[in-house]
Amino acid sequence: MKIHIPFFKQLLLSTAIASTLFLAGCASTGSSVLSGNNGGRQAADPRLTQGNDAEFFSKSGFQSCAAGAAVGVMGCMLSGTSNHAQCAIIAGISACGVAMGANYYLDQRRSEYASSAERLAVMSQDIQEDTQKVIARTETARRVMAEDRQRIERIEQEIAEQRVNQVSVQRELAGIDSNIGILRRDLSNMQKSVSEYQSVAQLERQEASPAEVQKVEQEIEVMNQQVLALQQEVDDLYSMRSAITLG
Repeated sequence: MKIHIPFFKQLLLSTAIASTLFLAGCASTGSSVLSGNNGGRQAADPRLTQGNDAEFFSKSGFQSCAAGAAVGVMGCMLSGTSNHAQCAIIAGISACGVAMGANYYLDQRRSEYASSAERLAVMSQDIQEDTQKVIARTETARRVMAEDRQRIERIEQEIAEQRVNQVSVQRELAGIDSNIGILRRDLSNMQKSVSEYQSVAQLERQEASPAEVQKVEQEIEVMNQQVLALQQEVDDLYSMRSAITLG
């Protein structure tokens, strides 16, 4: 299917995509900083900074778009296609998804599918995929948080028995704080995705049937509930951590 993209959008996207290789490198560098010592702070648990699920919600929308587009653009440059520019533009659009915002996402889908029913069907697939990413991230987070809760309980016991090693405990607490910081960042990006999907569904109400939109909204709510469940667990861990004070 040939995708028609107005000239001004081609120009804008070409400019943006030209910088994606550089931006992807910056995003990768930022990720490595999070997993390192970070200026003396205790490193976060590597399960939160490495592996497949660590990448999905770790970046802002623009960083996610740039990193994903870089892969597609490189593929275009190495492929045998006769129109590298058009291939790069399409790769850039496809890489961004809802991460770049509701209007951008809807414009992308409208350029690919004239029918609202087709767009909603593809959106449904996108939501289900992102929900699975949230679930995978939650499973990793729960394993880390379970160990952090055990560490906090042990520290509380040591404080009660007045046998605290200040240096060791401060290091452990710093690690827990790093874990909470990463999870809160991920949650913020998850919530942004839910919000953007909700906005797209609302925009599609202008053309789609109520039943089609309602089905997608139900799937968005499934994703939202998964995010809210993780939010509650992270908040509980934060409250538990905040109760510890060292003299």
